[in-house]
Amino acid sequence: MHVAFAFVMMGCWALYANWGYEWPKPVKAALVQGALSGAITFGMKSLLDWLRRKVSAKQGWWLPPLITLAGSLSVLVGAHIAFGTPEIVRTIAVPFSVATTYAVTYNFAMWKKGQIS
Repeated sequence: MHVAFAFVMMGCWALYANWGYEWPKPVKAALVQGALSGAITFGMKSLLDWLRRKVSAKQGWWLPPLITLAGSLSVLVGAHIAFGTPEIVRTIAVPFSVATTYAVTYNFAMWKKGQIS
């Protein structure tokens, strides 16, 4: 359900962010962003949990989200460049903000509780 929600909501955002460009560019941006948001949503929690187990306790609150978000940003920018999205920054601004909020909040809460997964 979360993956489908991410696909629809962030795909719609990408459609809106690229609306002023000739078709099918807005639709292509929406499909790319929707697919990426779904995939990132699917894997982010597991990756954060895995990374938290691999680093020291002192680094556990900040390093897993930093690594995860750096990877997400790289994938988002690279995919939108590859698919020719006209408004890359506007397209990824909302999805990346949501991902950042989730990654930092979830990881810190689990680190504070001392939980690994």
